[in-house]
Amino acid sequence: MGLSKGPGRRTRTPRRRGGARQQPRSSTGPAPPRRNRPPCISAPRLGRPRPPRRRCSSLAARECGRKVRRGGPSGSSSASPSSMPARPGSPGAERSRGAASLSSESPAAGGIGVNHIYIMENQVTDSSEERTFQYQSSLPSLPVPVLAESLKKYLDSVKPFLNQEEYQRTEDIVKKFENGIGKDLHQKLLERARVKRNWLEEWWLKTAYLDARLPTQLYYNFGGPGPYLEHYWPVKEGTQIERGSYSVWLILKFWEQLRTETLSVQKADNKPLDMDQFRMLFCTCKIPGITQDSIVNYFKTESEGECPSHVVVMCRGRIFAFDAVFDGHILSPPELFRHLAYIRKRCDNEPEGPGLSTLTSMERTQWAKARDYLIDLDPRNLSLLEKIQSSLFIVSLDDSSPQATAEDYTEITKLTLVGDPTVRWGDKSYNFLMFSNGVFGSNCDHSPFDAMVLVTLCTYVDDKIFESEGRWKGSDKVRDIPWPEELVFRLNQKVRNDIAHAKEQYNKQVSDVQVVNYAFTSFGKTLIKKHKLHPDTFVQLGLQLAYHKHHGHPASCYETAMTRRFYHGRTETMRPCTMEAVEWCKSMLDPSFTVSQRKQLMLKAFAKHDKLMKECQNGKGFDRHLLGLLLLAKEHGLPVPELFLDPAFSKSGGGGNFVLSTSLVGYTKVGGAVVPMVPHGYGFFYRIRDDRIVVACSAWHSCAETDAEELCKNVFQSFHEMLKVMASAQL
Repeated sequence: MGLSKGPGRRTRTPRRRGGARQQPRSSTGPAPPRRNRPPCISAPRLGRPRPPRRRCSSLAARECGRKVRRGGPSGSSSASPSSMPARPGSPGAERSRGAASLSSESPAAGGIGVNHIYIMENQVTDSSEERTFQYQSSLPSLPVPVLAESLKKYLDSVKPFLNQEEYQRTEDIVKKFENGIGKDLHQKLLERARVKRNWLEEWWLKTAYLDARLPTQLYYNFGGPGPYLEHYWPVKEGTQIERGSYSVWLILKFWEQLRTETLSVQKADNKPLDMDQFRMLFCTCKIPGITQDSIVNYFKTESEGECPSHVVVMCRGRIFAFDAVFDGHILSPPELFRHLAYIRKRCDNEPEGPGLSTLTSMERTQWAKARDYLIDLDPRNLSLLEKIQSSLFIVSLDDSSPQATAEDYTEITKLTLVGDPTVRWGDKSYNFLMFSNGVFGSNCDHSPFDAMVLVTLCTYVDDKIFESEGRWKGSDKVRDIPWPEELVFRLNQKVRNDIAHAKEQYNKQVSDVQVVNYAFTSFGKTLIKKHKLHPDTFVQLGLQLAYHKHHGHPASCYETAMTRRFYHGRTETMRPCTMEAVEWCKSMLDPSFTVSQRKQLMLKAFAKHDKLMKECQNGKGFDRHLLGLLLLAKEHGLPVPELFLDPAFSKSGGGGNFVLSTSLVGYTKVGGAVVPMVPHGYGFFYRIRDDRIVVACSAWHSCAETDAEELCKNVFQSFHEMLKVMASAQL
């Protein structure tokens, strides 16, 4: 593959793909300084731009395929029970995880749920019998839990954080709520559920993501490194374009599977899971609003019609685009190499661009105003924005050279979260990050999907790279295809000042982020399961013990549970800090307890965690239920119920106040990370393999109480102590 010598025809800019009408909604006020909270292609159709869609309301949008989502349809994510989200899965974020044929590891994780992990080990296979989205209409509706059961679970969850007097007060408040306004609100929720197959999804998208005013690129997006360096693609300068062109081709092949609906339906216990989130991976973008953001989605399957097929490439502050389909066929790796090398050469030999994408890192209302000004400045600016918004995904040619090994992904993971803002579009559903030394990563907006979508894609890419030994083995022929075009916006001094200010603010904010990403290699899933323990629960309890040792008290903790068994289901909050976990942690720190007593308490903690996770996955969690009741009170102009004003609510993590924001990314080689939900908290994403547990932990430098490095060390030490308890007690 080589660099061609000069431009030929230029790609044409496709027409704007329309969608639902913007529906501004009232803002709940400025967000606090924390996260409120996760085959063959019938190519001719792919190569043509999609005609504008008719306008429709957000409710009608579901009837016309939910191609555009604005403060409405989309499902849940990773977060807390009140009006605030918890991350991905992330990617997670929320933040946000998922799979394809449930493994025995089921209890579900955030961004990906322990139960979705199945997807992790048996992913993306062609299926001629099932179509990717064929079961959507037959999935069960999201159930409404029993009020008394939800309130009982809530009371159990606050016990670790209250003394007897405080607990008695909270218990009285909960009883009053159950017999009073809570009963009325619950009836209203049941009425809503009778007319909506998923009573939560519109609320969740709006409350957890679109209402947020904080800079979502930093506080809500999830990122993560590609694992390709663990086999055929170790760190190596000069490989960015060659490896990148092959990776982009594999991503396009994944898109092709979605277009032709040949991506396998993911299942749990042999029952299909909701696949709707996969529609949002490509051709999707968030649009900033003055009081609330919106989401536009241009993706269509082949049976539904034409779909945008262009890719946007960002390099050194400049923006380019090219169509990834020519004459009905996806561009080959040599053809993609030609395009990317052309862009790389131009950017290396010409002045840097203005870095317009930095504006996407701003506070949301500020970005909305800056975007409106940019559009008013020149109508062509709007068409260029729409070209970015409708693109399949963003390819980021990043000049950074992060060092990484299979045991230490810290540098690359941090850059996926807080890297160069001039070469990523923070509102796009998928930014594919190509670093100069041949390593890769991703950065995703958490709003439209949870991390399991990206994990599925990245696992597919990793498998294909391994199968091909990291090399393209097809033809080197390059067709006479149009060269990439540069998207040149009309700017003035005010816009340039906005960009400079946004860059200054971004650099200040990201300097506060601490990230570590290490592999614990003493043992992994195989040995844990040998002791008949659930691997995910093992990590969660190890984290509880580590935090208790480091800080001297328990921490409110959020773990994502998958609810994709239900129509448009996303996630539920599972709270790992149970009284059983706390009692076990105390025993581990008290020398008066025998090993046998510690084991007994640990097994009780395991059983409680596994029970709660299973209930959450089956639609019997309580956090989203409480959120629904709170939102109904607000919608009907009622005072906020005392339950949500009680200090116990926020102490236990409610309202987006979880100190530990956690997610199992899966039983794969694909990792992820998010920033903490609160100033004194941690982000904690992890993946589990047969022989290792890989942890990505984040904290804020500005908080003297927290240290991601120390917490990670304590977690690894806890793993050893837990295994020692199990081994010793068996002697």
